Amino acid sequence: MGYAHEYAAAIMRRGRVPMEPADHVPNWTDSPRKAKFYPGVDSMPLPDSEYPADADLDRGLAEIPGGDGPFDLRSLSGMLRDSYGLTGRRLGIQANTDLSALPFYPLANWSRGSASGGGLYPVSVYWVSGASGPVPPGVHYYSTRHHTMQRLLTGDVSGEVRAALGEDAPGATTDQYLVLGVKYWQNAFKYNSFSFHAVSMDVGAAVQTWRMWAKARGLAVEPALWFDEERLARLLGVRGEEEGIFAVVPLKWEGESAATAAVGATSVQHTDVERSRTVLTFDSLLKMQAATAHRAPRRPAPGALAAAAALPVDPDRVEAPLPAAQPLDTDVRTALRRRRSSFGRFDAQRPVTGAQLAAALAAAASGSKIGGDSHGVALAKLYAFVNHVEGLAPGSYEYDPQARSLRLVKEGRPGEFLQKNYFLSNYNLEQAGAVLVPTVRTTAVLEAVGDRGYRLVNATIGAAAQSLYTACSALDLGCGVALGFDNISYIEELGLEKTGEAPLLIMMIGNERPAPADFRYEIA
Repeated sequence: MGYAHEYAAAIMRRGRVPMEPADHVPNWTDSPRKAKFYPGVDSMPLPDSEYPADADLDRGLAEIPGGDGPFDLRSLSGMLRDSYGLTGRRLGIQANTDLSALPFYPLANWSRGSASGGGLYPVSVYWVSGASGPVPPGVHYYSTRHHTMQRLLTGDVSGEVRAALGEDAPGATTDQYLVLGVKYWQNAFKYNSFSFHAVSMDVGAAVQTWRMWAKARGLAVEPALWFDEERLARLLGVRGEEEGIFAVVPLKWEGESAATAAVGATSVQHTDVERSRTVLTFDSLLKMQAATAHRAPRRPAPGALAAAAALPVDPDRVEAPLPAAQPLDTDVRTALRRRRSSFGRFDAQRPVTGAQLAAALAAAASGSKIGGDSHGVALAKLYAFVNHVEGLAPGSYEYDPQARSLRLVKEGRPGEFLQKNYFLSNYNLEQAGAVLVPTVRTTAVLEAVGDRGYRLVNATIGAAAQSLYTACSALDLGCGVALGFDNISYIEELGLEKTGEAPLLIMMIGNERPAPADFRYEIA
């Protein structure tokens, strides 16, 4: 039994037994940047990209594979801008603790399409481009603040990525790859030992944004989570204990790709310059990086995850039918650029419609099927605490994705339970129309595929959250997600003690107060 089992158990208990160091206080005056900084490198501005009005979210979330169209520089630029690039400044009156700082430019809140725990955005995006690309081959870092590619290495090293993926991995016929790393300090300065849990969800949110964006345009994005991580860290010039390499996304590119051999010892020589004067390390974070990087090249065999699949609904529970889902006919770009967290703005005076809830549940369920490494096995199951939904009695329910209906778990208004078991003060959960809870049988996943499965578990949850956020934007609903809740209480309330299901996130949806005080300044 690897260390990930111990870490997963600590995550479940942390509402009652604080994780070490329990006395950690973030030093905001010495915080890191929200991006890496490579001084002196050449930058290449990325072109503007149009997005088709008929590339709607229903198509982006459809239960069909992505198309086989090729990427080009404009589509790559658009996908990056609409996911991790800065698209506008937000300044709204809300209940989060950072409100008083937002009017000051150095602490401004810049909107992005992808969600991120604490708004910290620790995912680093590298583009490894081979000979078929539109620019000289090399390794580039995507600078989110400037929407540019910063050249870190010149030369075709795409063969190194292909070798790290392995012979049977997807992407053997391309020489264009996006590689996702996580700079831990960018998140750990605030969340310390809890950081690994949060950032692995961020990776899933980023990748799911790409999957929706690409699928709606007839393109395909599927991440690989198993590969030779040490080899890629060496190529990118990063140390594993400082930056984990979490995913590789092969891109089909226009024109013919030229497969090149691995080049061995070549690596990026430019280094990120850290702003923080003091950088701390956390034992649990270091152990999780080591545990999940061990045996990383051993990709799960087809069928390996079958024993960890989400459990079917209980047929003995009373069924509560849902109406047809409201169409998500907003184009993906518009939905992503409108996405934001509600932070205390929910208003129960206008209940959520049954059609809106049906669409939100379907989106979250569809989005939770992440990548080729899971071989199509659905790991996540959804539960819903219903507060204020037209046509539904308050209570807790399990969601049946095949029947598109709910099954009653427990009758009664859940508002008091929800608020009592939430740690923070930035949401009134009773005012939300519903609170959705994705669960995964984490222990079963780890037993099936080893410690690296923890990254798959949390990427799955992050993808579900991103799909729900984007769907709520298209539905004109508010949405917010949170990790600060008592997981054990949710296990008890939903009767999950014997199923092994772990509640990993709470996702709130509902209508917001009318006529809010809000300011938006679009920059993209």
